[in-house]
Amino acid sequence: MGNRTLFPTRYKMVFGTFLLAMIVLFDRILLSVAKDPVAESLQLSDKQMGWAMSIFALGYALFQTPAGLFADKYGPRKILTAVVALWSIFTALTGAVWNYLTLLIVRFLFGAGEAGAFPGMARAIYSWIPLSERGIVNGINFSGGRIGAAFALPMVAWLMDLVGWRLTFVLLGAIGILWGIVWYLWFRDNPEDHKGMSASEVSYIRAHTNRNTAEEEKVTIDFGKLFRSKTMWQLMGQYFASNFTFFFCLTWLFPHIKAKYGLDALEAGFYASAPLIFGALGNWFSGFLVDFIYKKKRWALSRKVPAIIGFLLASIGIVASVYMDEVTPAIILISIAVFGADMTLSPSWSACVDVGKQFSGAVSGTMNMAGNIGSFLTALAFPYLLELTGSEVPFFYLAAGLNLLAIVLWMKVKPQRPLQITATSNS
Repeated sequence: MGNRTLFPTRYKMVFGTFLLAMIVLFDRILLSVAKDPVAESLQLSDKQMGWAMSIFALGYALFQTPAGLFADKYGPRKILTAVVALWSIFTALTGAVWNYLTLLIVRFLFGAGEAGAFPGMARAIYSWIPLSERGIVNGINFSGGRIGAAFALPMVAWLMDLVGWRLTFVLLGAIGILWGIVWYLWFRDNPEDHKGMSASEVSYIRAHTNRNTAEEEKVTIDFGKLFRSKTMWQLMGQYFASNFTFFFCLTWLFPHIKAKYGLDALEAGFYASAPLIFGALGNWFSGFLVDFIYKKKRWALSRKVPAIIGFLLASIGIVASVYMDEVTPAIILISIAVFGADMTLSPSWSACVDVGKQFSGAVSGTMNMAGNIGSFLTALAFPYLLELTGSEVPFFYLAAGLNLLAIVLWMKVKPQRPLQITATSNS
């Protein structure tokens, strides 16, 4: 991928962000797996559990843009260390909640802490990763989240049986603290400051990224221009749809199939993990496709084509799954939907780095804010629509409709045009 070093230092950075993505989704899915024992222990209804799951997404969404701005200003080394430590503390504190209110508070703060994860990664990618490698790097990172969540489903179910749900949250919070310590000691915001980086690799990175370090020091972001940008709103809208589909797997898929098909917790964990594995495959495939098309000198299509294919698969799979009477075909179709939904991630985040440049943390954070408003609404829409209509069908049709709308938005995105959002810009 660009120079002759057997294992360039930038790939080690990607391995670190891959592990971080695993931890992010591992911690995020814990409450879904722990739904029944938590609800029983705290005497909560399904609607209250829906709020407990969705309040995370609200905190996560609200702090996306500020977290991205901090990553741009202070660098991903400090910001990722700080936010990982913060959310890991609140992961552990989830094991200490004693009623509905404390659960809501801890989960909201946990979401606020996690908000800095992917914008921080995006800013690290902007500085460390050449344009021709960003598709696969984003695919690898997001696949880490899916693998982490898939691994968590059966493993956490087993661990909770062994030590109880409260201690499980504490043990998994400690893993994040360890990652933060290692990241702070190893990573540097600028590749040239890293002792393990060779001169040839630094030269290659400088020559193949769209950085202008002299310009970066002089300009600041104008949020008025950011929120007046059509491209920004297009990216936000399509990511809302993507998250609306995927977040179902992190919240209601496990309890939904457990109840509908009469499964025990371990069986439900294994079945619910399958779509997440397909999500990882979707990330890898999409990341490869993004870079393959980009190298054909079709920059715009390299972002559009994988995303449009992904949303089409998501729409078809999510609707077809509703009509399956057996768990296996239903999970296969949901897996196809998640494969498609996750195909949209690499082009989405690559496009944010493309158009955001030195403000890629703030731009990607703003897109992710909109996406996680979708996540927030998913966790509420499923139980409320189910109670209102007596059927899960309307929820799945709503998700499919949003996916089709996202295709229209992607047709209008121009990733090769940087956003004119600097406070000093006259355009």
